[in-house]
Amino acid sequence: MASAVRTFGLSLPDYPWEAMAPYLATASRHAAGTVNLSIGTPVDATPALIQDALRAAADAPGYPTVHGTPALREAIAGWFERRRGVPGLDPQNVMPTVGSKELVAWLPFLLGLKPGDVVVRPTVAYPTYDIGATFAGAEHIAADDLDELDAGTRARVRLVWVNSPANPTGSVRDIASLRRIVRQARELGAVVASDECYAELGWGEWDVQRGGTPVPSILDPQVAEGSHDGLLAVYSLSKQSNLAGYRAAFVAGDPAIMANLVNSRKHAGMIVPYPVQEAMRVALGDDAHVTAQKDLYRGRRERIVPALESFGLTIHESRAGLYLWGTAGEATWDTVGRLADRGIVVGPGVFYGDAGNGFIRVALTASDERIDAAAARLASGA
Repeated sequence: MASAVRTFGLSLPDYPWEAMAPYLATASRHAAGTVNLSIGTPVDATPALIQDALRAAADAPGYPTVHGTPALREAIAGWFERRRGVPGLDPQNVMPTVGSKELVAWLPFLLGLKPGDVVVRPTVAYPTYDIGATFAGAEHIAADDLDELDAGTRARVRLVWVNSPANPTGSVRDIASLRRIVRQARELGAVVASDECYAELGWGEWDVQRGGTPVPSILDPQVAEGSHDGLLAVYSLSKQSNLAGYRAAFVAGDPAIMANLVNSRKHAGMIVPYPVQEAMRVALGDDAHVTAQKDLYRGRRERIVPALESFGLTIHESRAGLYLWGTAGEATWDTVGRLADRGIVVGPGVFYGDAGNGFIRVALTASDERIDAAAARLASGA
């Protein structure tokens, strides 16, 4: 008699990017090669001073600290004051993480969420917010304002994700908008976690290097109104410092939550390697390389936007970050296919929720040569 076979593993949706295979194949047949503008992985070199810091710390025979070295935590606190308008952050209330995606995915579980609890994420959003809720057995709901939820759902909200600047839309929440969602969440006793990893890449009114206003943090005193209780800010050095390969990020905020996260991660062995911690410390102390990298992205953005518009795209939001969010007034996959015919690969808006249907996401993370190649193809129709 055959024995029953047990099934192991979570029941998760297929990884969405697998659906891009036929479009990648089409683009690869273009005579002048593929221009891949679909995924926001940095292509420019990691700054030399950061590479040097990694090498200098390579002799690391002992276990690193989960909480982060005191020097790193002081660098993070100093960075928050200097770059994000958050003075007086206690270094005790910060911690490095193995990139920001793992924290996004595991935060609901580490906060102790359970079936019946609700995680709220933006209407158009990075899919990992939903995956994190699934890991904890919680329910995920899309909303940009907690007043959109009925009373029964509101009562079950335990975690609210804010993503500003947003992936994929590039939208930015101003101080008043952030303060409103903080007040709403506090009325419900919910935690607000703000994914802010594109904050250094503001454009137009948010472009500090061109006289704009800094993108505000959830920990900004005007937002937090005197207390970081119930608030967490998540940040990554992947984009601003070309450190995606280092998995270098951090979280800061509510003292009680941070102490619990540090303890939980000690038990789980979720530790950033010491050489990476040292590279982060050096990166956070140098603003020049961040400005230089932003200049590269600004130039690529200024060249590709008019080319996309000439192709028939209307750019929406896209006020900060590494992506352009646009529509040609047709189904998402039709636009993806027409661009693939020109050897250009973009991200389908449908990967970011139902509200993304009809949109595409175009990444600025390609070399100058590839950006110029894409612009030429869009302009010429070939």
